[in-house]
Amino acid sequence: MDQPTSAHPDISIVVPLLNEAGNIAALEGALRTVLQPMQETWELILVDDGSRDGTWEEIQRVSSQSGNVRGLSFTRNFGHQKALVAGMDRARGWAIVTMDGDLQHPPEVIPAMIAAWKEGYRVVNTRRIDAEGTGLFKRLSSRLFYRIFSALSGIALSAGTSDFRLIDRSVLGALAGMRESHSFIRGLTEWTGFSSTTIEYRAAERHSGTSKYSLGRMVRFAANAVLSFSVIPLKIGIWIGLITSGLAFLELVYIFLRYLAGETLPGWASLAGIISFMFGVLFILVGIVGAYLGSIFEILKNRPPYIVEKTVGFDER
Repeated sequence: MDQPTSAHPDISIVVPLLNEAGNIAALEGALRTVLQPMQETWELILVDDGSRDGTWEEIQRVSSQSGNVRGLSFTRNFGHQKALVAGMDRARGWAIVTMDGDLQHPPEVIPAMIAAWKEGYRVVNTRRIDAEGTGLFKRLSSRLFYRIFSALSGIALSAGTSDFRLIDRSVLGALAGMRESHSFIRGLTEWTGFSSTTIEYRAAERHSGTSKYSLGRMVRFAANAVLSFSVIPLKIGIWIGLITSGLAFLELVYIFLRYLAGETLPGWASLAGIISFMFGVLFILVGIVGAYLGSIFEILKNRPPYIVEKTVGFDER
């Protein structure tokens, strides 16, 4: 069994996990192979985000064999971003690497990230080059999301950006004070403005298991990211309201003029269609306002972003 890491290891690696029991041992072995020759002290923090497949038992087993591995388990599934926050809250390293647990984020990139950090960069981002066989829909939807997000928020995020990055402990300190209802960590990291660089990598195939990001999860993730960083949808809503109101007013003027000319306007179907369209626009605008109010409501409740039920490898003092 390895000796426990020092109070402040050089590198902390934070990995959120949801039903990834089959990947944990392979991930720990790959990280050990990469980091041991570098003579860096390191710790691996594995966060079980409400798994149902024995992920927690596998974390305990790997931790019992390695003093570098620490783990915590949520009471339920709180989400990928909350799991990242929980791991970073407990990270002790001078630099913190966040990555996924399916080995699509290749550990072999970490030495280059550490080298860039030692050159003085406080944030080392990565840009994914999609593996062969990546679906067209996934590639196009990812590019579209980052273009829309960058345009609405004013924060430039390029296609292929992910939560595979290294941040300095000073950046971690800045992020620690940002408790939002929907954390979008890659956006928050860019927003801080610390010096950064980007390293490209080719995404590997999953070691085992399947992706946990369904279409519905991806849509919610994208919507929460935009709501967290931009009020432009509200401004767009105002303009849509003004334009539709103007069109409705012109329609009323036209009807009135035809009435003065002694003509009767036929077409109840067209009138009903216009009314339905106006109500549809109204409900969309109310929904946008409601989404922002919902975010404010979540913040005002002041609930913890996550609840930890079990830990292993931590000094509970």
